Amino acid sequence: MGRIQRVRKRDGSIEPFQPKKIEITIGKAILSVNRKDGKLSKKLADQAVKELERHFTPKVIPSFLGVRDELKLTTNAIRILAARYLLRDEKGNITETPARLFRRVAKAVSQADLIYKKGALHKTEEEFYQTLSQLDFLPNTPTLMNAGAPLGQLSACFVLPVPDSLAEIFDSLKYASIIQQSGGGTGFSFSQIRPRGDIVKSTKGAASGPISFMRIFDMTTEILKQGGKRRGANMGILRYDHPDIIEFITAKSREDMLQNFNTSVAVDDTFMNAVAKEQEYDLINPHNKQKVKKINAKEVFDLIVANAWRTGDPGIVFIDEINRKNTTSALGPIESTNPCGEQPLHPYESCNLGSINLTNMLKNGKLDWDKLKKTIQTAVHFLDNVIDVNKYPLPQTEQITKANRRIGLGIMGFAELLINIGIPYDSDKAIEFAEKLMKFLNDEARKASNKLAEERGSFPNFDKSTWKAKATRNATVTTIAPTGTISIIAGATSGIEPLFAVTFVRDVMEGTHLLEANPSFEKIARKRGFYTKALMMKIAKTGKVTGLKEVPKDVQKLFKTALEIKPEMHVKMQAAFQKYCDNAVSKTINLPATATPQDIAKAYLLAHKLKCKGITVYRYGSKKEQVLYIGKAPDEIVSAKPEYAGGHICIECMY
Repeated sequence: MGRIQRVRKRDGSIEPFQPKKIEITIGKAILSVNRKDGKLSKKLADQAVKELERHFTPKVIPSFLGVRDELKLTTNAIRILAARYLLRDEKGNITETPARLFRRVAKAVSQADLIYKKGALHKTEEEFYQTLSQLDFLPNTPTLMNAGAPLGQLSACFVLPVPDSLAEIFDSLKYASIIQQSGGGTGFSFSQIRPRGDIVKSTKGAASGPISFMRIFDMTTEILKQGGKRRGANMGILRYDHPDIIEFITAKSREDMLQNFNTSVAVDDTFMNAVAKEQEYDLINPHNKQKVKKINAKEVFDLIVANAWRTGDPGIVFIDEINRKNTTSALGPIESTNPCGEQPLHPYESCNLGSINLTNMLKNGKLDWDKLKKTIQTAVHFLDNVIDVNKYPLPQTEQITKANRRIGLGIMGFAELLINIGIPYDSDKAIEFAEKLMKFLNDEARKASNKLAEERGSFPNFDKSTWKAKATRNATVTTIAPTGTISIIAGATSGIEPLFAVTFVRDVMEGTHLLEANPSFEKIARKRGFYTKALMMKIAKTGKVTGLKEVPKDVQKLFKTALEIKPEMHVKMQAAFQKYCDNAVSKTINLPATATPQDIAKAYLLAHKLKCKGITVYRYGSKKEQVLYIGKAPDEIVSAKPEYAGGHICIECMY
């Protein structure tokens, strides 16, 4: 029998054990029955403590980086939580455990229930806490950081308008600064800004064009991120018919340009048809709508492809498809998305995202559809609550976000799910399964939204939407996000991305490196008797198992990595998820260094044909800075930076 030194509270926090508290509680109970006996309460408290010490062996909770972890998270999960998520005191000391973080979030988000009904708040809080702490579902990073904290800004994604006047442009810059300071990412269309050289009537001077203003936005983000917990990120979009489109396409040819921007060209069906026919089209001044000159569509398309091959930017946004599927199109056209492209939004609109961990939805080697359904219901309830408890950075954002109540529920761990149910990622069977899974997710999320509408009412813009036939709570319910750091916390593969490496070495802290093996691969290797440490290190030299005599052929097929998968299979997988997704899908078409511009062109054309809402490609090595590197020399190994989350190797995706 040992003495109890510390206890864990219901919210997960640890505090010194205080027997006096038991004595006080017993004393209150005695007083409640009209008795006064101080000696009796002390005697009973002492007996209670003895019983506790007899039955409970004191447990030492493991600590790493100053974090006590009751949930047995991975080393890298603890590292990322300590660096960015856990609350700290004024001296910078961590004051939360992971369990307490999840309790804080669950408690804060459950408060929205009080708006609609009374009584069951504790039940909702506990349901949210269990779902979060078991890592079945995690919301986007700002919710984990800020729920129940003073800042209280919970949205990941924002889109801001950039009108064609100096005052309004700098208003947008101010708004973007406020949003990024609160942890949100921002997307902009710069298509309304008059082109470089256009005459400004008020000053008789020449306009500097949209790219010059993008540089100012970029520099502001650079300054802001130096003092924040989170990397700032922007999406910059320009229409294909803007007179400055060539300058825009080539803007990131220099690596020091627009480093805090992803860029995409907004194209429509007219442009894509002109590309196929190699026809010319008009460049139009957005200020006066005058035609400036004609340009060949195929030449513009080839320039996009060439720069994407060289630098990874720009991507393409299929703006017609986005607006065809926009459930709130009566509010006007959507012109931009969030930084990673998965969330098209109206001007000033924000969205709250969250992802279900599919690795936790397995049961006896199969997907547990019943557990998935229950988790979807909880997640939709959670995300709808976020809209109400959120502290919005701008009044315009609060107004339109609450009017549309757009949410984006997605998934992570898809690659690992396929491995565990025995389906190779680059197979037709995987594409069919992806469609089935996404349809189930979208259907069940919509049913959950409809059920919420019965109790809470439809979103205010319901009558202006395409959902007129039936009451529903949210204008949209599903989004496939890249997941980034939340997949590190969950110990899952990123979004719907395939594995990039089966084993690799991660720099967890300066000077400390750990060999990481995909847990499913390690499990299979041990079960089938071909696991050795030497094999794990051998795999880490390339990240691949293809062609290794130690690994059975069927296992090699299951563990094909991103750069081994043909570009068309990447695109088909994205299209499979897009088919039943309300919003859009973030997926990188990862290409080997040997990929050609023709490979990229084919991927872009296929994405348009299969009705994707956008596409981003990344050819390995086309940027100097990556979060994962494949060794070049025979004695080198695949190495990853701490923030590597498994899918997007060219940027640190925080959203």
